Amino acid sequence: MPNESKKLSDAGRTALRMHEGAVLRYDNDVANNCTFGIGTPAYFGRCTNDEMRRPVTLADVNAQLATRVRAVEGSVKSRVTDHELTQRRFDALVSYTYNTGATGARQALAVANRGQNDEVAIEMARNVYVHPRDAHGRRLPAVRVPGLVNRRREEAASFLM
Repeated sequence: MPNESKKLSDAGRTALRMHEGAVLRYDNDVANNCTFGIGTPAYFGRCTNDEMRRPVTLADVNAQLATRVRAVEGSVKSRVTDHELTQRRFDALVSYTYNTGATGARQALAVANRGQNDEVAIEMARNVYVHPRDAHGRRLPAVRVPGLVNRRREEAASFLM
């Protein structure tokens, strides 16, 4: 497999942390799901008041980030087996998959595996919506998120070179 030895670079890790933001507590993300640290989902639905007051240590955040990055790297490597990625493209796919989850990234990873770089950028650009949840955890209609538009533009840029 051409990408089996790749790992998220220091530059990629810095960009990921910048995009996700580090929150040293539980917090509701833009979709009203309970998260903590660096975009780590706790569960679908809003955090409780007790969780919102609970601090999270930097050590917890870094440990969770390392675990999730390893899992996401594995997802990218297992799905992009027929086409070698540059380090920059690997980093972009790790960031994208970290944010969308392996299921959400499935189509972008499939076209990356075929070496269709323009199509990867198109797939990434489509994924700029979230489904917020109401106070009861029910999924609401999709909402376009400007921050995701900017993030996808940056992630897709390496596939347009």
